[in-house]
Amino acid sequence: QVQLVESGGGLVQAGDSLRLSCAASGRTFDAKAVGWFRQAPGKEREFVAAISSSAVQTYYADFVKGRFTISRENAKNTVYLQMNSLKPEDTAVYTCAASRIYSSVGYYSKTSSNYDTWGQGTQVTVSS
Repeated sequence: QVQLVESGGGLVQAGDSLRLSCAASGRTFDAKAVGWFRQAPGKEREFVAAISSSAVQTYYADFVKGRFTISRENAKNTVYLQMNSLKPEDTAVYTCAASRIYSSVGYYSKTSSNYDTWGQGTQVTVSS
């Protein structure tokens, strides 16, 4: 069983950067694709980015392309989300999730039901 713990959130100003971490425990973590999702107050959870088990493939939501980068270090059981040029609309709780069946990523990575293990989330607040 994989367990996930996020860290790295905080309060920053528009234009700043943050790096979120998703630390995993469990022997099967390196065989699973991992995704980042976010949920702002009063809004539905939305997909942000995903990375394949081997880290060769990545997949991003259109609104973060060019600003966010997802990466992973399987030796450390950790997935990262580097967020640059942050905007007030990026304010949300960011949560990582391990895929239920996929090791690769693609359009299906956007679907939250394809993930079966979720962290508790970390708050990111971007002030204008």
